Amino acid sequence: MMIHSEKALFSAQEILDVKKIRQDFPILKRKVHGKPLIYLDNAATTQKPQCVIDTLNQYYSHENANIHRGIHHLSEKATLAYEGVRSKLKYFLNAPQVEEIIFVRGATEGINLVAQSYGRTFLKRNDEILISHMEHHSNIVPWQILCHEIGAELKVIPMNQSGELMMDAYEHMLSKKVKFLAVTHLSNALGSINPIQKMITMAHKYAIPVLIDGAQAVPHLKVDVQALDCDFYVFSAHKVYGPTGLGVLYGKRSWLEKMPPYQGGGDMISKVTFEETLYNALPYKFEAGTPHIAGVMGLGAALDYMNRIDLRKIAEYEKMLLDHASHLFSEIPGLRIIGTSNEKMSILSFVFAEVHAHDVGTILDQEGIAIRAGHHCAMPVMDFFNVPATARVSFAFYNTPEEIETLAAALRKVKGIFI
Repeated sequence: MMIHSEKALFSAQEILDVKKIRQDFPILKRKVHGKPLIYLDNAATTQKPQCVIDTLNQYYSHENANIHRGIHHLSEKATLAYEGVRSKLKYFLNAPQVEEIIFVRGATEGINLVAQSYGRTFLKRNDEILISHMEHHSNIVPWQILCHEIGAELKVIPMNQSGELMMDAYEHMLSKKVKFLAVTHLSNALGSINPIQKMITMAHKYAIPVLIDGAQAVPHLKVDVQALDCDFYVFSAHKVYGPTGLGVLYGKRSWLEKMPPYQGGGDMISKVTFEETLYNALPYKFEAGTPHIAGVMGLGAALDYMNRIDLRKIAEYEKMLLDHASHLFSEIPGLRIIGTSNEKMSILSFVFAEVHAHDVGTILDQEGIAIRAGHHCAMPVMDFFNVPATARVSFAFYNTPEEIETLAAALRKVKGIFI
């Protein structure tokens, strides 16, 4: 055990200077129940580096003003900074045009926008919409609502016991009846990385547009929307070390130009009379009302921070953490990992046969260890594996091999208490 631990620690130090990185996150210095915080709930939300906190404070303390609507100094400065983050996102995702970057309240709103704007415009009764068995509720419920409204059919791509999509079944499901595909890039409940490049190529052979839910993928994997050739891609700022209440929708301009606004109000218009309204150009057509200006600026700071570290190094380091945890978990009797895909990242879900996940989470909390316990907004996944809930550990680049070893020791305590 010690030999494996030393190897993990040595490998970690070669990839990232995590000790230095941790100094950038003030919350990691605190204690919970008298013990150092070990934060392993990053799939729910990530902690924020000081540069993001400082950016929010700077905006509200010295630069607070509404954007796009003022000719005074503060408004012009805020507008310039706000639109500058849109440009950063264009390069972050390798989008062809800055106008294809839409600010929304989160990945959830991005999916709802596409479901309602694209769906009600282009889909009709008896059309088929494909999703997968491992989707988050945010990529299930909007499509169910749409199907109920227009009479379309929702079809589900099956997965196997390892938590991998069954690609033969997916290929068989593709047909001219299928008019849309919405699928997660990385499962929030299992950590499985889906072969979305292949799935998009296969769908496009039938002229099927594709939306990718990238909420879990963007913090861990380099995303290139042009290389993927996806039609839509969504993610949330708070999963990439930015503020809550903000998300990003990338959409191909050819679709966005044809789609009607999702919401009406200020800033998404060019002219309003009581007789008619003329809508604004992209991207503003989809951004009604005063946006989360400070949040956008905070996201910009988070992107700069991640780029300085390098996403490829982040991915390599987090994969090492996952492998280390998987090895230690495999040595704990009675613990079963849920989701054993060969292509996996950042998330480790598990159950003890005789212990409810909530009890696991409660005991770990007393040790200062924060994890998630429940269905993870993926009830169909829980039903598939015939479990009421799982305990979920999710990693970020500020976690360490030593934290994982502390977690494994605490899990042995859980086993000793209940089993």
